[in-house]
Amino acid sequence: MARTPASNSRTIAENRKARYNYAIEDDIEVGIMLQGSEVKSLRAGNAQIAESYAEVKDGELWLVNAYIEGYDKAKTFGHDERRRRKLLASRREIARMHQNVGREGMTLVPLSLYFNGRGIAKLKLGLAKGKKVADKRETEKKRDWNRQKQRLLKAHG
Repeated sequence: MARTPASNSRTIAENRKARYNYAIEDDIEVGIMLQGSEVKSLRAGNAQIAESYAEVKDGELWLVNAYIEGYDKAKTFGHDERRRRKLLASRREIARMHQNVGREGMTLVPLSLYFNGRGIAKLKLGLAKGKKVADKRETEKKRDWNRQKQRLLKAHG
C-alpha cells in the first residue's frame, strides 16, 4: 500500500522534521481537495506542511493547519491560508487510519506534498508514533556515524 512519489512528480513541500520527531510505521498517498487559487499557489511552490497534521473526524480525513499562501491574482475568489482541507482516501483506508490513530501515541503526520505525474496534488501521510528524547539521540548518532563513514570512504576510496 505504501507508494512512493513517481519519478516524474514535483515536490512542493516536505516535512523534514517528521522523520526526526516521529517513528514512521506506515505511509499512505491521499488526494487533497483544493480550490483553484490554492492549486495556482501550489504550482508556484508556496506551501508549508511542517506544523500540520491529519485527523479523522466523522468518517472523513482532514488536513489541519497546513499553510498554502494566498494567490495574488485571485482577487475575489481567494482562499483562507490555514483552512481545514479534506483528504481523499477510500473508506477502508480511512477506517484503518482511524483505528491505528486510536492506539496510544499514534498520529497522522504529513510527510510531503507533491504533484504526481498526471499533475494532481497528492499528500503522503505517515502513521507515526512520537519519539522520546533518547530515541532522537540515537537517530542523531546513526546519522553522524553514516556521515563520518561516507567521509572516510570518500577520502580513502
